[in-house]
Amino acid sequence: MKIIVPMAGMGKRMRPHTLTVPKPLIPIAGKPIVQRLVEDIAKVCGEAVDEVAFIIGRFGTEVEKSLVKIAESVGAKGTIVYQDEPLGTAHAILCAKDSLTGPLVVAFADTLFKADFTLDSSVPGTIWVQKVDDPKPFGVVKLNEQGQITEFVEKPQEFVSDLAIIGIYYFQDGEYLRSELQYLLDNDIKDKGEYQLTNALENMKNKGTVFVPGRVTEWLDCGNKDATVFTNQRYLEYLKERGESLVHESAKITNSVIIEPVYVGEGAIITDSVVGPHVSVGTQSNVRDSRLSNSIVQQSATVLNVVVTNSMIGNFASVVGTPDDLSLGDYNQLRV
Repeated sequence: MKIIVPMAGMGKRMRPHTLTVPKPLIPIAGKPIVQRLVEDIAKVCGEAVDEVAFIIGRFGTEVEKSLVKIAESVGAKGTIVYQDEPLGTAHAILCAKDSLTGPLVVAFADTLFKADFTLDSSVPGTIWVQKVDDPKPFGVVKLNEQGQITEFVEKPQEFVSDLAIIGIYYFQDGEYLRSELQYLLDNDIKDKGEYQLTNALENMKNKGTVFVPGRVTEWLDCGNKDATVFTNQRYLEYLKERGESLVHESAKITNSVIIEPVYVGEGAIITDSVVGPHVSVGTQSNVRDSRLSNSIVQQSATVLNVVVTNSMIGNFASVVGTPDDLSLGDYNQLRV
């Protein structure tokens, strides 16, 4: 089994946090989004994952090393391939054409999910979906009476279905997927100006491939700051339910109140503060004389004498004052 992870987007909706790292490396409850995604997929695959291929932009060697380590953490080989032009989802996946062999899962790296199933690898294809109130921003599917997918529609402006594709797909035959993606590029078949995976899925379905919907317990988006903060909240609740320890043994918490669930990373210091609920404090960060709730503080940040909620504070950032809704990027300083 292989996992293909397209993640070459610029993450413009997550600025300033994506100025120094790609969006999927932003932490949720102490681990990068993409690491949690890969780990969760590996758990439901039901068989060993032998390769994880990351499709990225030119983010530099440190990012690439981090991604290879994520693959190795689930016992797989990490492969790095590049998408240098934003030409659509089909083009992105095809950039990893050498890895499109055998059974595989394609998972776009701006989404997380909660699930209690094991992947059924006996079916030709599974497309994970979730019912949404507004399907216009998403690709959607229509089903027949047998529960099979009969139609794929990309970002419908008129109502077609409220079953949105969440960005996770299983294909029993990776070579077949590769050939259908290549067909789109060879024949310049675009939708809304880009090569879309949904067009390849529609062609495969018309040739007889049976796709069935997969359902998840919860779909968690990481597309912008507010969505990512909410996902951190839900994931902390999820980890608490599973009984996972969220406070690293090396963290120093002095004269402070921790309102669970709260993640506190290695070497973090919390002094004279109230932290939680739903806060992640990254490795080596320092929080003092502050009140934090529903927020993400990344690595080596300093937070002094502030009341902060619904916020993201970047790596090596420094906050001193009384703001209450922040989106502060890496290495920034704010004094109020």
